[in-house]
Amino acid sequence: MTEDALQITARGPRAVAEAAAVALDEAPATETLTYSILEEDEDHDVWRIDAFPTSEDERAALSDVLAGFADLRVTTEKLADADWLAMALSGLPPVRAGRFFVYGAHDRGLAPASTVNLRIEAGAAFGTGHHGTTVGCLLAFDRLLKARRFPRVLDVGCGTGVLAIAAARTGSQISVGTDIDRVSVRIANENATLNKAGARFVHAAGLNDTKVRAAAPYDLVFANILAPPLVALAQDIKGALKPGGFAILSGLLRTQERRVSAAYLSRGFRIERRLHRDAWATLVLRRP
Repeated sequence: MTEDALQITARGPRAVAEAAAVALDEAPATETLTYSILEEDEDHDVWRIDAFPTSEDERAALSDVLAGFADLRVTTEKLADADWLAMALSGLPPVRAGRFFVYGAHDRGLAPASTVNLRIEAGAAFGTGHHGTTVGCLLAFDRLLKARRFPRVLDVGCGTGVLAIAAARTGSQISVGTDIDRVSVRIANENATLNKAGARFVHAAGLNDTKVRAAAPYDLVFANILAPPLVALAQDIKGALKPGGFAILSGLLRTQERRVSAAYLSRGFRIERRLHRDAWATLVLRRP
């Protein structure tokens, strides 16, 4: 671990920031780095990468990658010891994504009567509904629900469990979520209880886990993770889906869309829809 928690920020034109984000994804030493990319100043074409290295090796690798982009202005800030997640969530408004309304404890009482209301407490897990990738998945799911139902749903890399819980709350009889992080699995199960949802979450490292295979084949697979594992899991996701089943993929930047799409198109999937939110992309694919 780094001695102090650090936030490393790089600012520059969109094309340069996106190229740097691709380089971070492709560099083995930063493949699992936690970072975000967003537009900071539309009028002046300023985009920002915020990265949070968790080890000295990761910090050094991050610095090496960013040094290759002369047009980026890089700053480093030492983070004080504080509950940053709780502080951040306290100022976040609820999120509306189609029929879904996602909120935290601080906004209880604001949920409309006409929406599917999901109370999601993040703890140390990803997926409050505010991130562009989570919103993209919920919007894509909402659109699919207008034409069909999904009796069996799998959520790969469930984080807080919001996607599997959304499925359980809209009629899925079996809704399974998996994560490689045990804390996320615990938080997701707690959120399922909060929402009185019949979703269950298990600690599993991949789709070949016996707990995942037990409910296969699935009608729908969510995978809101990162571009490299999305590519690596293409064949496994195909195997987990029944013929005609859908996959909703996110966690990828627009610049990574072609790479991820190619991995699935080569396995016979067809693209049903693409959604873009900020720098992020969501893909809806169907197994023939």
